[in-house]
Amino acid sequence: MIIDMSKNIYKRNLFFITVIILIVTVCLIFLRNFHVYTGPTNNLCIAQISDSHFIMNRENLQHIMLKDSCELLDDAIMQINASGPYDFVVLTGDLIDKPEQTQLELFIDHAKNLIYPWYVIAGNHDISTDDSLTKSKYISTFGEHNSEMENKNIYYAFTPKEGYRVVCLDSIIIDNGMIKYRISEEQLTWLQKELNTYKEETIILCTHVPVEEPYLNTKYKMENDFELKHILESHTNPVIVLQGHYHAARIRQHNNILIISCPSLASFPNAFRVINISTIKNKVKVDVFLKETNLKNIQAQARAGIKDEKTFYGEETDRNNSFEMRRKYFLH
Repeated sequence: MIIDMSKNIYKRNLFFITVIILIVTVCLIFLRNFHVYTGPTNNLCIAQISDSHFIMNRENLQHIMLKDSCELLDDAIMQINASGPYDFVVLTGDLIDKPEQTQLELFIDHAKNLIYPWYVIAGNHDISTDDSLTKSKYISTFGEHNSEMENKNIYYAFTPKEGYRVVCLDSIIIDNGMIKYRISEEQLTWLQKELNTYKEETIILCTHVPVEEPYLNTKYKMENDFELKHILESHTNPVIVLQGHYHAARIRQHNNILIISCPSLASFPNAFRVINISTIKNKVKVDVFLKETNLKNIQAQARAGIKDEKTFYGEETDRNNSFEMRRKYFLH
């Protein structure tokens, strides 16, 4: 009787073991076939900071936390350093609130704490209308302290990883002592050549002044945005636009163009962006996240100073969302 019970237990255990082995085998076959079908992925992870309006010894302006701009920048840098890895960090203009060399160098002292490669473009608050902080001085100062920015023009491009080309535009024009928002004709010609040369790549285009406004405001609008958008539409592979200036969280997709507006670090919602791009064969998936400051008391103060929270905070789909874009040309 004891022997029969032992046989039954053995048979029952053998059955369960066989079933488990069968399930594991089927799973492994599925995973192997799934991998073969999708092919390898090529990821690019970016952190975007915009409109930090860094300045020392200034009081807050209603909803813009100038007095706290240093702490807000340090918090964003700490979050980025702790949450990587990132392929690079891009700071899309209005890094400082007043175009002064001393403020720029103080900003750089903080930005140098980033542990990932970082790049900058100019905003309207970064460049003076006189000779105190010119575009050449602005960009060369970063080159002196950041090896990634050495020998960079005020607009430039680089390849962070195979399959991707990053294009950084200058959207600020100084005309007779006045700031205007426009992409120069010389730059548009250069951009078209970039797109023709890198037609197989996914383009990440960084600009301070938006390609498309997150909300209507003729005072801050790019004068030749229609012309710029027309050039971008000629690129049949995905174009991902990272823009700032309007201090608003918005995301819009138009065929092959995905436009991501980054809010201000200095005003509500006091946040930066994380953009993760995955290329799988003929598709590009873009996951976009909004990372708000940990300094909740400062954020609450900034929130209390605005009249229309939705204008700057957007919908949940403007803060965190996923998009899929098709590729026409593949890398060989």
